[in-house]
Amino acid sequence: MRICASCVKELTGAINQHLAAEFQAGHTYLAMSIWLREKDLAGFSTYMLDKSQEERAHAARMIAYLVDSDEQVELPTIEAPERSWPSLQSLFDQVFDMEKGVTASINRLYSMAESVGERSATAMLDWFVAEQLKEEAEARFVRKRLRLAGDNSAALLLLDQQFLEGTALAHIKQGLSGTQLA
Repeated sequence: MRICASCVKELTGAINQHLAAEFQAGHTYLAMSIWLREKDLAGFSTYMLDKSQEERAHAARMIAYLVDSDEQVELPTIEAPERSWPSLQSLFDQVFDMEKGVTASINRLYSMAESVGERSATAMLDWFVAEQLKEEAEARFVRKRLRLAGDNSAALLLLDQQFLEGTALAHIKQGLSGTQLA
């Protein structure tokens, strides 16, 4: 089966557009980390700094795919993110919404790759599909925990400490099978 050259070009364009979502998330998570550090929430801050670096690594993974496929990489312009949030809850509501948006973009890319028969792209995107499942589960968990904590500062400090220790999301990182996810 011969792959349509203009279809591959369209897929390449869509992957380049997706890079903006990954870089924007990374930049926004960095701003969130700074805001959290300013609020003396070191655990949440460290978590968001890690998330920022993770998003840039996701973009790098897609860039490597494009380069390895001999396709053109177009680095996006990134907008300055917000620098403050009304509450910790609203910050993590935004995290969840951003992750849902990234998932939708990945799903569109996957559908495009499948429709043009670009197996190398679907193979690359398989990792992202699994990763987004984990990303959304983490964000959902934190939102639920923050709702439970409400305005109880002791509960928020305990959750912040769990993030600092790296134990807050251990059960999600293990996944349903009980094995450690990468």
